[in-house]
Amino acid sequence: MAPSLESLPSADRPIYDEAERVRQKYAEERSKRLRSEGVDQYVSLNATDDLRLKGFLDDPWDEHVESPIRLQSGNRYRVAIMGAGYGGLLYAARLLDSDAGLTPEDLVIIDTAAGFGGTWYWNRYPGIMCDTESYVYMPLLEETGYMPKHKYAYGEELREHADRIAKQWKVDERAMFRAELHRCTWNDDSSEWSLDLTQRLPCAHGASTSGTIVADFVILSPGLLNRPKLPLLPGLGDFKGSNFLAARWDYAATGGSPSCQHLDRLRGKRVGIVGTGATAVQLVPVLAKWCDQLYVFQRTPASVDVRGQRQTDKAEWTTSIQTGPGWQETRCRNFLSFGANAQPSEPVDMVSDAWTSFPSYSVLTGSPATTKVTMDTAAEHVSEMHKLDLARSNKVRERVDNIVKDKSTASKLKAWYPGWCKRPTFHDEYLEAFNRANVYLIDTDGRGVDRIAETGVVANGTTHQLDVIVFSTGFEAGTFGSPARRCGAQVFGRGGKSMDEKWKDPRTKDGQISLTLHGMCSRDFPNMFFTSSDQAGIASIFTPTLDALSKHVAFIVSQSLKRLEKINRGLSATEHVVVVEPTSEAEASWAHRVLSGAASLAPMAGCTPSYFNAEAKMDSMPMDEQIKAAATTRWPRGLNDFMDVLDSLSSANDDTDFDIQIVPKSLN
Repeated sequence: MAPSLESLPSADRPIYDEAERVRQKYAEERSKRLRSEGVDQYVSLNATDDLRLKGFLDDPWDEHVESPIRLQSGNRYRVAIMGAGYGGLLYAARLLDSDAGLTPEDLVIIDTAAGFGGTWYWNRYPGIMCDTESYVYMPLLEETGYMPKHKYAYGEELREHADRIAKQWKVDERAMFRAELHRCTWNDDSSEWSLDLTQRLPCAHGASTSGTIVADFVILSPGLLNRPKLPLLPGLGDFKGSNFLAARWDYAATGGSPSCQHLDRLRGKRVGIVGTGATAVQLVPVLAKWCDQLYVFQRTPASVDVRGQRQTDKAEWTTSIQTGPGWQETRCRNFLSFGANAQPSEPVDMVSDAWTSFPSYSVLTGSPATTKVTMDTAAEHVSEMHKLDLARSNKVRERVDNIVKDKSTASKLKAWYPGWCKRPTFHDEYLEAFNRANVYLIDTDGRGVDRIAETGVVANGTTHQLDVIVFSTGFEAGTFGSPARRCGAQVFGRGGKSMDEKWKDPRTKDGQISLTLHGMCSRDFPNMFFTSSDQAGIASIFTPTLDALSKHVAFIVSQSLKRLEKINRGLSATEHVVVVEPTSEAEASWAHRVLSGAASLAPMAGCTPSYFNAEAKMDSMPMDEQIKAAATTRWPRGLNDFMDVLDSLSSANDDTDFDIQIVPKSLN
């Protein structure tokens, strides 16, 4: 348990006393935001039958050109990759670079979008940039030889980099765009996957075609935050002006374009933005410069630290950043070590930004130090993490006072929750925007807006007349539910086993929890790999996780196909196929190793509602459900350690955790 005030040395008592006062404030603010509906306070735009709401998901970027690959029922591929963002492209690149013997013609990359980019395809709102350093965030910089224009790259550059990767690895013509996966089924007889798809035709409101393709291997990489959400508000859809999601920006309403953010159609307009998360922090400063009046509707304030944006210096790039072979992985690992609340492997902080001075964020992402935390010491760990976070959080709150001139507004913009509870933000202009005479903060004291009216937004009982409403209300949590759910599809493995059902109850008959191996594959779903934060290493940045997983998947696929080639080159007259999946023992052992670090997550209890904790649902789970969740959460020792685990296996050619079988190919 936490020490009492009386038991502490007198020098430590003021710090402890302040920490307790702050934690009481955190609890008070959290209680204002608790909703009995939990995640049901939001509407699933993908699932709704309301055509007015479904229209929020229409693709504004579709240029209506032919997809490189048209859906034709019966077509066969060696590998089908779901997702054309950085994740899907990394899987393609690493597979093609491996000794698996695959060519671009063996692959198909499937996405609902009409182009490459993933989140950077959809999100093209004004001011968008990556919130971690682009030199570590943008994948394959070393391989492409590309130098980002800024320390934190902007959206168009990030999307164009996806096109660059696709072209360099010659998969730009291997994409099946505008295609939605409905069902993916393993055929026990033929040892292959059948994918039921629908593909929209390249016209504004044209027809679609449905069909089934076949693949030897399937990779699910749809992204973690790929499904925008809206609060389930009365009157949603009734507004008579322009209203849209930030993730589907309407430049026809605002003026400008993704590459020229001259929002001249907002002149003289009253604009409301609902939400103050990471997206809004980037949007507000741009909107404020163009519209006549900007109303920012806030339920929970963002934690906003310094960004330090600047152009990339070419001399620095060539002498200090691009230092030799392996430079990007070295820089990435350095970045991860300084954010892991552990002794960095090197004394120099290469990235040196607000992320690398944020060790308390390791509560969420894991740390080598978690090996010391047990259920008996969990309360002490909670106190230590709050103490570690206090100085930084106080500095972030002081920054609000130093920038925002109106004291009442400043007090409402302060984040009263630990730094690990919500996605932190970093910006050099967001807080300054509230000093402008045309920007109005409508703080709802944790309640959220009341409803949408035909003429505007009702909040705190007052109708705010608006011409444009931007919904910046986030995404469905990609950290809950199965990889199939994140694809919006049903997946059925061996014997018709449902992936969703396994994720709901991953216990085996003997009571062990068995979900994934390394967060990338699952027993009874042969020849299938996926991107997941479940039981995988994570950090404030997800591309290193994607790269680690894609490299290891390429290793396993390569090992499998080399065995297959050896058999098929032999004297047997029968053609064979390969079937690979984790052993049940390896899967259960991995879950046990994840569960061993569960106590390190204790500080997450009591967090303000967010997608990190399923809108606080996790705090009210029965104990057996909490144990299950703890065994299926992130790798507890942090991403660097997770990468070490995978690297050690591949460097030793160790595939013993996998059941790799070569079976005769069915003639059916």
